[in-house]
Amino acid sequence: MATPRLTSRFWVDAYLARLRLMDIPAFVTAHGDDTAGVVWVVLNTLDGNARLFARRYDFMADETRWEDCLSGPEQDITARLASEKTSDPDLWVIEVEDRQGRHLLDEM
Repeated sequence: MATPRLTSRFWVDAYLARLRLMDIPAFVTAHGDDTAGVVWVVLNTLDGNARLFARRYDFMADETRWEDCLSGPEQDITARLASEKTSDPDLWVIEVEDRQGRHLLDEM
């Protein structure tokens, strides 16, 4: 029996609440489809660099996983997201700002 999946909107709201509890600033920079939009998280370390994570559903394992897609200069992350938006206008982008590199994705 398949595990019920959370809607993208529900997951995003829960993630933002978790970050607020830890005093980690985060912003929705692209609001995707509430039900099934792909979620991307940008971890901005405020030093000109960033990391990009994508929320992916693994059908074989019947679970959601986080994929570390790209690390490097902020402009590289911005370019990658611009490319993704052209093929998927329903995607979500959450930008997390933390000098210590905390994103809490491993706790979600």
